[in-house]
Amino acid sequence: MPHKITLTGSATGPLREYDRYVAFDMREKGSPSAPKGLKKSTFISYTVFVAKKAFNKTGLTKKSIMHEKVLIQGEPTLDIPIDECPGEVGVICFQITVLPNKNDKEKNQEPKQEASAPSETQKKTESTKQEGAQAPVSQPVAKEEKKEVKSIQPEVQQAPTEEKKTTLSNQPKGTQDLLNFDDIIVPEEFLKTRPNPEKTQKVIDFVKRTGRLDEPLTIEKGSKILKDGYRRYVVAKTVKMDKVPVIYEYQK
Repeated sequence: MPHKITLTGSATGPLREYDRYVAFDMREKGSPSAPKGLKKSTFISYTVFVAKKAFNKTGLTKKSIMHEKVLIQGEPTLDIPIDECPGEVGVICFQITVLPNKNDKEKNQEPKQEASAPSETQKKTESTKQEGAQAPVSQPVAKEEKKEVKSIQPEVQQAPTEEKKTTLSNQPKGTQDLLNFDDIIVPEEFLKTRPNPEKTQKVIDFVKRTGRLDEPLTIEKGSKILKDGYRRYVVAKTVKMDKVPVIYEYQK
């Protein structure tokens, strides 16, 4: 019987196009509670390969694949070169389905909530009309001041986002921050393991060729404990990187 695998989530890297298929990276974490006596499983990175005809039927694009949640049903494979398969496990996709977004359901319910209380809004409009009849000169000035304040706020909000884009432009897709290598705390369960030497050497060659890691490390926000990406941590230590790209995982 062939092996089967099912993945759910969004792409963690950009869509890559080939002759007859497309590929993108995904990531899933293991069960929060392992059986007694066994270590808890960590994040596993996957590279999904989908035929172009099947992908085009979903209506997904290069931009939407990063935000839409998809269901992948396929078969794992380990016989793909590292250049095409940066993930730890390759997945040949037999079926891809776009899952509904919870945010879209909440947006559809918002208009109903607003329409349920028309009496309060009518009272506010009536009170403002009465105040406008008593003081017609003072209110226009107040409205103009509010407009000026609103026009200034968007300029202030855009500044930090532009700075982040420039500092992280040369880093792998999904990078949230650059962290000092010496600040990362590695759990003992990682130190007791040894990453696959062949895959580690391929990542080292990738860093020497491009000057950066192929994927960011997953770090717990606040404690700076390494949660996923121990192989890339070993590579960063080997090539003596001062800073490494990271994705934050918030404490529960």
